[in-house]
Amino acid sequence: MPVPILCLAACLLLAAVVFAAERSVLFREDFRSLDAWRPVAFPKVKAHSRYAVENRDGETVLRAESRGSASGLVYRREFNVYDYPKLRWRWKISNVYARGDTGGKAGDDYPIRIYVVFRYDPEKASALDRAVYGIAKALYGEYPPHSTLNYVWAGREDAPSLFTSPFTDRAKLLALEKGPRFVGRWRDESADILRDYRRAFGTDPPAAASLGIMNDSDNTGEAAVSWVDFIEVFRDGP
Repeated sequence: MPVPILCLAACLLLAAVVFAAERSVLFREDFRSLDAWRPVAFPKVKAHSRYAVENRDGETVLRAESRGSASGLVYRREFNVYDYPKLRWRWKISNVYARGDTGGKAGDDYPIRIYVVFRYDPEKASALDRAVYGIAKALYGEYPPHSTLNYVWAGREDAPSLFTSPFTDRAKLLALEKGPRFVGRWRDESADILRDYRRAFGTDPPAAASLGIMNDSDNTGEAAVSWVDFIEVFRDGP
């Protein structure tokens, strides 16, 4: 092999090693199937959003469609947010919701949400929380999350970057994209879970968490299709 080619190969190998050292990946979801995800529906919402693997130009992506509906997917695997606090993903939407509004329940819909769902631990809860969560488990068969971070694509360009769900103060939303400017185009996103949780809730998060995805339009009655190319959970350093 000629010397220049050997040098190039060595440089590429070194770059790969450095890149791996800079980011240690716990898992990456490329949506070849939905076996790793479980559907989540809401008792008072009759129409469910639809999720499917779609092949686009030889690569698989998640397709999420909502028509006056709401339901989601939750990743079956949990992870420790202190060990792996970083997220990366790529998403795209067909349209924003014209009646979407971060300020009230009637407009609390988003064509795409990436959730971080923090597990409720009864052993670390107050007596009041244990009572409230116990009732919820009796009604729905499982504990609701302790809290959630929702990374969303907001419909309006003047949407706040951080706000509280109009349904519960245990859900904080961060608008990473706003308005229709990039509709129909892939957008790469990243998030620091620990930094965002502390900023949103003013405290440290529970350690155990999982991921969720949702396209919902039950409040606005509108429709949209969104896609997620991949999601990656990682930490900086080896």
